[in-house]
Amino acid sequence: MGTPDFAAVCLKSLIKGEYEILGVLAQPDRPKNRGHKIVYSPVKSLALENHLNIYQPDSLKGDEIYDQMKSLAPDLIAVAAYGKILPERILNIPKYGSINVHASLLPKYRGAAPIQRAIMAGETETGIRIQYMAKELDAGDIILEKKLEIGMNENADELTKRLAALGAEALPEAIEMIASGTAFRTPQDHARATYAPMLSRADSPIDWTRPARAIACQVRGLIPWPCAEMTLPVAGPVKIWSCEAEEQKINHPDMTPGKILSAGKNGLEVACGDGGVLRVMEIQAKGGKRMPFADWYRGHPFEIYNIII
Repeated sequence: MGTPDFAAVCLKSLIKGEYEILGVLAQPDRPKNRGHKIVYSPVKSLALENHLNIYQPDSLKGDEIYDQMKSLAPDLIAVAAYGKILPERILNIPKYGSINVHASLLPKYRGAAPIQRAIMAGETETGIRIQYMAKELDAGDIILEKKLEIGMNENADELTKRLAALGAEALPEAIEMIASGTAFRTPQDHARATYAPMLSRADSPIDWTRPARAIACQVRGLIPWPCAEMTLPVAGPVKIWSCEAEEQKINHPDMTPGKILSAGKNGLEVACGDGGVLRVMEIQAKGGKRMPFADWYRGHPFEIYNIII
């Protein structure tokens, strides 16, 4: 069970492992982009390429999908970024239970956006934990974990790719442990649980009173969607695609948070709440393409004197 690229990488590892895959569940097809054309999810596309049975129920609560899953009589259900809550009666169908590939070091960052929220919180380490699924969200016993460091300037899109590869490595290992009877069940410390709610455009606006490093983490965590946003003269709201944080306080007569300090070939420098500076390197104006700030600024110059954004 899975839907996006992250899940497709995990499914590919099972296909290569020559397991008997009885069926693949993915979310229903959705219209995408301006043309509203129906686009298959990465998991559905991979399933079709490999002639696997594909199921796309609108809901998992009905009797029809439950009866279909039960008739398949699977030994195991493997889940990776499916995007829907699984009812307990479906979790209990397989002989060996249901397991989930979760992209955080549980119990931290349970929920829909663990990769992005970890970056936004300034974490320097994350990883994959394979867990038995339970009725409560991401609260099941841990089978195994694999850790990795988060790069200083790594964004969520880049980290997702690395974690997908790590998950694809961990999933067959966990399955072999279950098959051989050597799988551990390590309960989570629920008192240490934190949650990673789904992203929304409400996460985008930048609060310049925050420290420069925290704002840079916000920018990195919101790539590729919904992206951090600021408002520029002559452009209005723009998305930020890359930036650098200068945390050392600089000698400038006006370090009011949000004050534009410079704009030009070296990017856009903005004062932050800790006395540091955020240097914006790449932006995307509404209706435009992402581009280096210097290139955009040559076509949209503005006076920076006393501008606070």
